[in-house]
Amino acid sequence: MLMPKRVKYRRQMRGRMKGAAHKGNTVAYGEYGLMATEPCWIKSNQIEAARVAMTRFIKRGGKVWIDIFPHKPVSKKPIGVRMGKGKGAPEYWVAVVKPGTVMFEMADVPESVAREALRLASHKLPIKCKFVKKEAVVEGGEG
Repeated sequence: MLMPKRVKYRRQMRGRMKGAAHKGNTVAYGEYGLMATEPCWIKSNQIEAARVAMTRFIKRGGKVWIDIFPHKPVSKKPIGVRMGKGKGAPEYWVAVVKPGTVMFEMADVPESVAREALRLASHKLPIKCKFVKKEAVVEGGEG
C-alpha cells in the first residue's frame, strides 16, 4: 500500500475539497489518462486495486504512471471507546482528488487497449472518471 515514509505531523484536519484542480490536470507523462470528474478522497488500497487492474489487462506491456499519492492520514477511534481522550490513531491514508485531476496515465499501448484498461481501473475507484488523451502541443505562438 502507498503511504509516506515519514510525516512531520501524524494527525491532520479533514480540510475542504472545493474548486477544480489547477495542478495535475493535464496528461504529463503518457499518451492517455484517467481524469476525475468529482471531488473525493481515494484510499491507498483503491489506488493499488486500480493499478493492478490496469497492469493485468495490458499484460506487462506499455507503461503506467500513478499521478496521485495518499499524503493525508485519516484517523479513527476504535469501536467501543468513549468520547474524549484525544484524537484517534491514523487508520488509513488518502489522496485528495479534485475534479479535473489526472490520476493514472498510460503509454506505449494502442488506444483501444488503453481505453479498456483505464475503464477497468475506473470501476475500482469511488468516483466517476473520464478517458483523456494528450493534447498536441502547438509549436510557436501568435504574433
